[in-house]
Amino acid sequence: MTESQAYNVTAAHITQTPGICGGKPCIAGRRIRVQDVYVWHKTLGMSTEEIANQYNLSEVQVYAALTFAFEHLDQILIDIDASEENIESFKREYPDQVKKLPGE
Repeated sequence: MTESQAYNVTAAHITQTPGICGGKPCIAGRRIRVQDVYVWHKTLGMSTEEIANQYNLSEVQVYAALTFAFEHLDQILIDIDASEENIESFKREYPDQVKKLPGE
């Protein structure tokens, strides 16, 4: 019987560095946050292939980000809520700096 070996795929593709993207987990070598990949996939319904093509990523990078997101879902959801609150706060403080979309 052979001994099995475990691999940590996310460790090869996801980094978290103070001062880079607010210290949030990102795709290694890119300033693309894991939480953004999660939102694109879960909220906007983008496929892994669409995300990879639109942001010049490999599907492995996208799957690693999604794996990390689901492994740390509570923290990812907290980070998403905090980002949304930051956006709303900016809109309230600097309304003249926010471009209005048609119909707003």
